[in-house]
Amino acid sequence: MTKKQAQPFLKWAGGKTQLLAQIESFFPKELLMGSMTRYIEPFVGGGALFFKVANTYPIQDFIISDINPELILAYQTIQKEVEGLINHLWDKQKTYLALPGEERKNFFYQVRTDYNQQRNQINFDLYTSNWIERTAQLIFLNRTCFNGLFRVNSKGEFNVPFGRYKKPRICDADNLRQVAKILEQTAIHQGDFTQCKAFVDQASFVYFDPPYRPISKTSSFNAYSKQSFNNSEQLRLRDFFHLLDQKGAKLLLSNSDPKNEDPTDDFFENAYYPYRIERVEAARNINSNASKRGKIKELVIINY
Repeated sequence: MTKKQAQPFLKWAGGKTQLLAQIESFFPKELLMGSMTRYIEPFVGGGALFFKVANTYPIQDFIISDINPELILAYQTIQKEVEGLINHLWDKQKTYLALPGEERKNFFYQVRTDYNQQRNQINFDLYTSNWIERTAQLIFLNRTCFNGLFRVNSKGEFNVPFGRYKKPRICDADNLRQVAKILEQTAIHQGDFTQCKAFVDQASFVYFDPPYRPISKTSSFNAYSKQSFNNSEQLRLRDFFHLLDQKGAKLLLSNSDPKNEDPTDDFFENAYYPYRIERVEAARNINSNASKRGKIKELVIINY
């Protein structure tokens, strides 16, 4: 039997699992030939592309980061203490699945309340044993909340409501162990995307998956953290893309395609000229109105 490969341990809005084959078709030939030695992802999110690269290509060094401290805490916890995390998740799964429907809902909201109230007690810069319970709470909420989203309000509080799943898989021990193996050779950082600059060289492949620019006034969703990512931030990322291009790195960036709604919107064509811009077909799944879900174009911007 083929050994199971590591997969994202969180469902993340904007995750690239469904787009892996399309995005992989744009990978630089140097990665395919084995001459790229470092993979860097400054908006790691759920990490679908990161795990794909780690499972498939002979990269020596991995560097991932994200501005979301809760997400980075979870990655670091799996890296440091995966077995302790599995034990906590297994206990939560057994408790939760044994409860009837209404009691499951109460249990969910109690975990959500504890998660939000304990936030100020967490030192995100220094690993302690309470990181294990916090990561278990995050994974539990992600697996049992509505649509499996991670979303926070302006105070940084997780605010997704209860989801009525009959038998959610809260503890995927095999996958967590595979993730931990990959993270053994991974440097994990929390902070702004520009922090990766010092690690980028000519043998680096950098993938950017920032919060997407909204394609309409009603489609905005970038509440992965309490910081917003507006047009100014998109252009700051463009400037950083150009800076890394000058360092000789291979760069690939994903974003929304505003032409889905407005064929005259040339924001990215203007911002990233003269870089190569391609389009892939994605599914829009996060809209609360089912009639507005379906196929949609996304951009892939490349410097090679």
